Amino acid sequence: MNLSYQLYSSRNWPLPDTLKMLSGIGYTEVEAFGGLFDDVAGLKAACAENGLTISSCHMDLDKLETDIVGCIALGKDLGVKRIYGPYLDEEKRPTDRAGWKKLADRLADVKPILETAGFVFGWHNHDFEFVDLGDGTTPMDIFAQAKIPFELDLGWVHVAGFDVIETIQKYGPLIRTAHIKDRAADGKNSDEDGWADVGTGVLDWAPIMAALKDAGVDHYVIEHDNPSDHERFARVSFDHIKSL
Repeated sequence: MNLSYQLYSSRNWPLPDTLKMLSGIGYTEVEAFGGLFDDVAGLKAACAENGLTISSCHMDLDKLETDIVGCIALGKDLGVKRIYGPYLDEEKRPTDRAGWKKLADRLADVKPILETAGFVFGWHNHDFEFVDLGDGTTPMDIFAQAKIPFELDLGWVHVAGFDVIETIQKYGPLIRTAHIKDRAADGKNSDEDGWADVGTGVLDWAPIMAALKDAGVDHYVIEHDNPSDHERFARVSFDHIKSL
């Protein structure tokens, strides 16, 4: 099982301490995000010192479009195998089907360039990609029609009101990576924005992991958007998924 850790989860703690902690728990892979790219040499050195591989990363779509050569060079320097577009600020989000189709076309333009360079490329969802566009279809469906791979964030699938296992089965081979993220029961963990350590929330992980395996997904990234104790979160989540 390729079990990674999204370093955004620990953005409020010093990176060297985080990497040492993750290595001590048993992680061997991490996922990087844009906020770490100001010191790539330092990031690589700290990961190497702790026996951690940077197996995937998030890169902003605008940056991928305006400096694809630089992004490819960065990806190769980091040694990543997977690059995902992570997010759209609210003011940049399409508001209708035509807008989402245009975004899918933009992703489809970037995809073959990165694939030719040796990377998997895809889109990381939040909940807004699951909005009903008026006829029961969603932006995720439009991406799927354009054959855009996914880094499927299962916590946001749940928040959007969709059944996680049915969603995995629906998009199947397009899911190249899964974000393993849990949600607390309603009204709980308000100090952590309603998120939970994996295995302590409302998602039932044994059948979810089985569904991911059936879909051919072999890369899993543990994430929490706002843990109050990142060591607790990283350890509890790692131990739970490894126990399944």
